[in-house]
Amino acid sequence: MGNKFRSIETKHYAERDAFFDDLKKLDRRAFLRVAGISAGIAAGMGLRTPHSFQLVNVAEAQGTKPRFSFAYISDTHLYEKKLNDRFVRAILKAVDDVNGLDPQPDFVLFGGDLAQLGKPGELKLGAEILKSVKAPIRMMTGEHDWFLDMGELWTDLFGPPNYSFDHKGVHFVVLNSILEKDFWTERGLSPEERMQIVAGLDNGIQSRFEVGAPQREWLRQDLAKVNKATPIIVFSHSPLYKYYRPWNFWTDDADEVQALFKPFQTVTVIHGHTHQLLSNRIGNMSFHGMLSTAWPWPYAPEGLPQLTVQMNRSDPFSQFDGCGDGRMDVLESGMVDKLYNLWERNPISVRASYLASGGKRDVPPRTKLPSY
Repeated sequence: MGNKFRSIETKHYAERDAFFDDLKKLDRRAFLRVAGISAGIAAGMGLRTPHSFQLVNVAEAQGTKPRFSFAYISDTHLYEKKLNDRFVRAILKAVDDVNGLDPQPDFVLFGGDLAQLGKPGELKLGAEILKSVKAPIRMMTGEHDWFLDMGELWTDLFGPPNYSFDHKGVHFVVLNSILEKDFWTERGLSPEERMQIVAGLDNGIQSRFEVGAPQREWLRQDLAKVNKATPIIVFSHSPLYKYYRPWNFWTDDADEVQALFKPFQTVTVIHGHTHQLLSNRIGNMSFHGMLSTAWPWPYAPEGLPQLTVQMNRSDPFSQFDGCGDGRMDVLESGMVDKLYNLWERNPISVRASYLASGGKRDVPPRTKLPSY
């Protein structure tokens, strides 16, 4: 398929491979000096080796008791184990994290992109691993799960990609936000080529993600049955706002979807896809981006939501730096305190009051290291 399909993911790995190739050229003394500098920076910044969810104590220290909590794992991008077990180790680490929570969360949300290229071996491996999660698990699909067979196997394994449920006074909605207009039929692309293009994100060939008119109508009918004072929590893989179109951190019909939630007092949207700490507030809607267990993305050069507390530089010596999982504490108000369990970094809490105040209250500590 050539370089015309080269993606930001491909570039990321090319740069990373070049970095490690350069490391091989260092003599022992130079290598130890580089490694020592890296360790010194980490120690100097108070970074600590992660262990399962220091987050419980963080939440208690804030003095806010939630009505309930749920955990999240997202963007595992599994290959078949015989090809690459690095991401397998990462999802196993996340499963250990959420299984170690005490008390256990009411459920665990999986936020999409379980597989890398939607292959049966990838999806079935993920499904098998997720069976070991103690709490009930709720699934959401991502574009990497979908475009090889247009969601056929994912749906067989996990059920419909859009659904809703009620839990302890909160109405939850799970959307399939990664649908695209047909760019493959006219070009005569194979399913594998279609999948590869969508996985590339910045190829200029695919259309933008969307929820789509039929699903918006389903959502309209679903919300018509809900009291407007009921807190709403929405799960979408791509952000339900327009972050950065060239990388497809973008949902094209976000404005139409947001309009459906406008009559409700409290709406929270939790999304994956961007592999970053992201915080946004639009009208009555709070938005929270989720971490990936596979790799962190750099921040886009423009369009970053103003309330975002950026992640710091990742450590190229560690596969886990900038990755992680997390937990949401749902407060009596229906808003959520978001707790990022950043592996190999201190956990970061982004409180509901920070977003509700427009960034004036409870400002999370900002990193002293450069953002990447």
